[in-house]
Amino acid sequence: MRIIKKYGKELVIKELRKSYEFFIKEANTDKNSEGYGLIRDKTILAKEVASIASVGYGLAALVIGVEHKWITKRKAYERANLTLETFLNNVEGENGFFYHFVNMKNGKREWNCEVSIIDTAIFICGAITVGEYFGKEVKEKAKKLYENINWEWYRNKSNNLFYMGYKPEQGFWGSWDMYAEQLMLYVLGVSSPTYPIDKSMYYDFQRKKADYKEEKDIIYTYCGTLFTYQFSHAWIDFRNKKDRDEIDWFNNSVKATKANRQYCIDNQNKFKTFNENSWGLTACLSPKGYISPGAKPADIDLELENDGTVTPCGAIGSIVFTPKQSIKALEYYYNTFPKLWGKYGLKDGYNLENEKPWFAKEYIGIDKGIEIIMIENYLSGSIWKYFMKNEFIKKSMEILEIKKINNKEKIKQK
Repeated sequence: MRIIKKYGKELVIKELRKSYEFFIKEANTDKNSEGYGLIRDKTILAKEVASIASVGYGLAALVIGVEHKWITKRKAYERANLTLETFLNNVEGENGFFYHFVNMKNGKREWNCEVSIIDTAIFICGAITVGEYFGKEVKEKAKKLYENINWEWYRNKSNNLFYMGYKPEQGFWGSWDMYAEQLMLYVLGVSSPTYPIDKSMYYDFQRKKADYKEEKDIIYTYCGTLFTYQFSHAWIDFRNKKDRDEIDWFNNSVKATKANRQYCIDNQNKFKTFNENSWGLTACLSPKGYISPGAKPADIDLELENDGTVTPCGAIGSIVFTPKQSIKALEYYYNTFPKLWGKYGLKDGYNLENEKPWFAKEYIGIDKGIEIIMIENYLSGSIWKYFMKNEFIKKSMEILEIKKINNKEKIKQK
């Protein structure tokens, strides 16, 4: 056990810096390579495989690095510019969408994976962010990549919902039929200058509601896992805004995050890993592989999904929703479990349920990514600032009728 117990902002910035280094060091930086700028999905288990979502977070990391003076603006600009060039010329995909996983060296499809709408969206959010931050060629290339996406191609015309996935061998499958991490799809899609979708898509997916203890009327996600309440919020500033149906998505994530923490407190007698400072059930590595644990409310059988594994990115990625509780969790992980800390900060998960405690040796790009963006938004709001500055994003908020609430409503919420 370490002697110092509390760090606050000092430790928050330390985790930010370490997470940033993942995106700097786990990238292809060979300028002669067709895969320049691609960033690994995982540090150990997939040494030659990049995740396009990881690249999206890595682009935002360049903005964060410049803001904290960890990299010069010139070097960050060059890196962003050449990375977008790689996607324009070499990364494999269809109709402007990219394959979820691609080879680090050449950008070609890996693991027989899907052409992913959500992972493409995360990448494009990162591209838009660096476009607004750096301007010039970076902005031009980001706009071109955005214009290339045929959102209508991914729409199921029979139900006006986006499909979940597509493979050329089998076609489309599934539907984004209830609330999850996909809000970014509608924000990106409705104001596309080339292939816009109708705003009805945003209003046509299910919004199931349930309570958990003190948290009432949560619009919940199918699996109750925290990343579904985080990913769109990393980019889109939903604070103090409501849509025409009076839905406040930011406040909804606050309630869902508190419910997730309370669920861990309520189940600490069942799982040794759970307690008031060890919470935030979300997709992560576990002793039995990659899993997607969640908390109530949810539609899945949590008894089958949860094995007691906790990942630090669950609580830390929620720092904009529950700052005090998230920082206490960060301090707890850092002070209590030296094996959970490594070269890129906190690792992907731990589990105390067996006789021998299990600690991940691995880092995953999307998990470090949600940490770095949410920490930066908590500290300065800079990722929100630059993403929301984009002309098409501004237009999207108007089309979707997501508007600022007035002061009287803010007082009422408090």
